[in-house]
Amino acid sequence: MKLFQCQSCGNILYFENRTCQRCGHRLAYLPETGTLSALEPAGGEDWTPLAARDRPSRFCANAVPDACNWLVPPGSGDAFCLACRHNGTIPDIADPAHLEAWRKIEVAKHRLIYSLLRWNLPLKTRTEDPEHGLIFHFLADPPADGPKVMTGHDNGVITIALVEADDAEREKRRAAMGEPYRTLLGHFRHEVGHHYWDILVRDRGKLEACRAVFGDDSQDYGQALERHYAEGPPADWQERFVSAYATTHPWEDFAETWAHYLHIVDTLEMASSFGLQVQPLLDASGTLAARIGFDPYAAEDIAMIVNAWLPVVFALNSVNRAMGLNDLYPFVLAPPVIAKLGFIHDLVHGRV
Repeated sequence: MKLFQCQSCGNILYFENRTCQRCGHRLAYLPETGTLSALEPAGGEDWTPLAARDRPSRFCANAVPDACNWLVPPGSGDAFCLACRHNGTIPDIADPAHLEAWRKIEVAKHRLIYSLLRWNLPLKTRTEDPEHGLIFHFLADPPADGPKVMTGHDNGVITIALVEADDAEREKRRAAMGEPYRTLLGHFRHEVGHHYWDILVRDRGKLEACRAVFGDDSQDYGQALERHYAEGPPADWQERFVSAYATTHPWEDFAETWAHYLHIVDTLEMASSFGLQVQPLLDASGTLAARIGFDPYAAEDIAMIVNAWLPVVFALNSVNRAMGLNDLYPFVLAPPVIAKLGFIHDLVHGRV
């Protein structure tokens, strides 16, 4: 993610901003150009983006309940933007609690779609591809006693439990499961990793190359899951996996590594947008120094990303500790994990 600038007054803007607080212009994101733009009325429902005056358009239908600030691409007959057209089910937003939770979920979803568009990854809807198109269901638990909604993926169908938007409940679940990290954006990034395993690995003949890095995915998934919850991860898991859950099965290892790759690249882009430079005064060797002067979404190789990430996250973790907070990124990138990240990097860039 990066910073943006108001085309009217030069004010610095964030991805989710709806209005420029300096000049009052309404703002919208143009997904086809990757720009947050100040707007001027163009008559009727149309708006003229100051960043692209030749592309007048209208807001996504989900702007009405303030769940989206994206414009529909010019000439499109869709009511929804490139992000919201993937929605299958949303909660009953007549319930104020559901509306608030859905808005939080949409913030995370739009950040996910931002990344997928940056890499120009396949992004078909269920209408465009009835078998493998990407669709999201945001579901509330039933009011009566019964099975709770489970966040997960099934052949392009991603379900996000609405309760995950409740910070207290999500923290409760994180602690109960012994996880160092649990966020809405993390859920999206992990689950979409399963989707892209299907369409980039399985459906494009990359199984053997993937298995050489992540292991044999043909082993029984149900049995692997039962074993993980019964026995836990192996004692040396940090030497080979990015998380304890990644040890469950090669599919979960891939999805976890995919999610971390997105975490790292997107955070580095924001660091670059701020011109962040890390140069510890006590680091005479320079091993903890880094200047993020490149676009991580277009980085040539994983070494460039990791060499920048390690000093940056060391600094950010240290700042968090100074505030009495948990580490921003409480994970270890062992050499085998970096190799897996390299596979993901090459995969999204079409080099596998």
